[in-house]
Amino acid sequence: MVLPGRAMATFRLALIQLQVSSIKSDNVIRACSLVREAAKQGAKIVSLPLLIDLCANVSLLSMKGSIPEEDAGKLYNTCAVFGPDGTLLVKHRKIHLFDIDVPGKITFQESKTLSPGDNFSTFDTPYCRVGLGICYDIRFAELAQVYAQRGCQLLVYPGAFNLTTGPAHWELLQRGRAVDNQIYVATASPARDDNASYVAWGHSTVVNPWGEVLAKAGTEEMILYSDIDLKKLAEIRQQIPIFKQKRSDLYAVETKKP
Repeated sequence: MVLPGRAMATFRLALIQLQVSSIKSDNVIRACSLVREAAKQGAKIVSLPLLIDLCANVSLLSMKGSIPEEDAGKLYNTCAVFGPDGTLLVKHRKIHLFDIDVPGKITFQESKTLSPGDNFSTFDTPYCRVGLGICYDIRFAELAQVYAQRGCQLLVYPGAFNLTTGPAHWELLQRGRAVDNQIYVATASPARDDNASYVAWGHSTVVNPWGEVLAKAGTEEMILYSDIDLKKLAEIRQQIPIFKQKRSDLYAVETKKP
C-alpha cells in the first residue's frame, strides 16, 4: 500500500549500532555524530537501539530504540518515533515481555518490572508505512501479519538478543517475518560489549521481502545502510500473491482497517 502523494520508490534506511555505555552524555555525543553522518549519506529514516536526546537540525525521521516509560504507576518498554521537526509521531510499548528460562544459559523475567503494551503501532512516512515492534515482539508472527494487513511495507524492531538466542534465532526470525509477509524487516541492536551485565548479540540487519539479507553489521559500533526498494516489494507480491490467496474462510486474520 502506497499512500497518495508518494513518488519515491526507493529510500535509504540507516541503523545505528551504538556502543552503549553507562555514561549518557557519551552516548548522546556519539549518537549525534552517527546520525549526522547518516543524514549526510542520504538516509531518510534512522533507527537506534536506545532512546536518547538527539541533536537538532537533522532532517530525517528517527526511531529512538526503547527505554522504560512510567505511566500511571506502571513501567513499559517503549520506543518513540520522531519526525524531522521533532514531532512525536508514535510510541510503541513492547507487547510481549521477555520471560524465558533456558537451563544453564539464560533466565530472564521482564514481567517482574515491566507491564505489556496493548496497542499496535504503525506510522506513515513520505516513503512508506512502517510497523513497530521491540525485540521479543519479533517472535510473534501474528503481530507482523497484522502490520502487513494494515499496509506496512517496512517493519522495524529495535532489539538486543543475547549470545544464546542471537546466533540461533536473530537472523532466522527476521527472514521468517520478511518472507511470511513479503515485507522489509530491519533490526537495530546495540554493539556488543563483552564486559556488560547483558551482552548483546549485535548484527543489526536488513532483510528484503524475498528473505534475502541486504545488509548485516558485525559486533562493533557502526552505521548500517540499506536502500528500501518498494518497486521490488510490489514485484514480489505480484509474483507470489499470498495476500490474494490467503484462506481467511478457514482461519481468523486481523483485517481491521487503520
